[in-house]
Amino acid sequence: MVNGEFRIVAAGDSALLVELPSVIDPVTSGRVLALAAALERRHAPVVRDLVVGYCSLTVYFDPLVVDAEWLESAVRAAADEIVDVPGTEGVVLDVPVCYGGELGPDLADVARAAGCSEGEVVALHTGRVYRVYVVGFVPGFPYMASVDPRLALPRRATPRQRVPVGSVAIAAGQTGIYPAETPGGWHLIGRTPVRPYDPARKEPFFFRAGDRVRFHAIDAAAFQQWPR
Repeated sequence: MVNGEFRIVAAGDSALLVELPSVIDPVTSGRVLALAAALERRHAPVVRDLVVGYCSLTVYFDPLVVDAEWLESAVRAAADEIVDVPGTEGVVLDVPVCYGGELGPDLADVARAAGCSEGEVVALHTGRVYRVYVVGFVPGFPYMASVDPRLALPRRATPRQRVPVGSVAIAAGQTGIYPAETPGGWHLIGRTPVRPYDPARKEPFFFRAGDRVRFHAIDAAAFQQWPR
């Protein structure tokens, strides 16, 4: 990247925010991930954390140990490393989903809003490969885009107080999976037995930014029998 493609601003006294153009697309996401990887390779001992956003990277450091001006120059030098890196992609993950019924209580409403049948909603949702742009909100929640334009509904007018673990949802052109029982305002179209976050696993996070995700439909019996 060249300097005109991003800017660096202080985020308090212990973080730098690297801002790229405000667009959500694979190229910008890939550049953010490439910059994070370059900083990890070059400066892992002095960087406390690297938090990936849609089009930003927050670099955390200890201000008692690291000089902010030096770190800013280090970020710019790392950015030079990714001039010819158009995108960075992770693994392809296949995620089973039981759509509709008690596990997807909003499927019928989504179908009516989209002007199609419930089966067509499932076909539209499973017919794309999604990119994980950000993991956040609560630990493990993957924000994935983009859904078919017919499914790009706004959030629910009234959020739920409790959304079950594993609920697969859509809102604002994206799809996601709730990793814990939390409040939520997205449309619930199904549920997966896959746990996006499990602190007991060797690798607690199932999804990472840059991963690509495919959904496939399973029935209620398969959902119940799926190994957790």
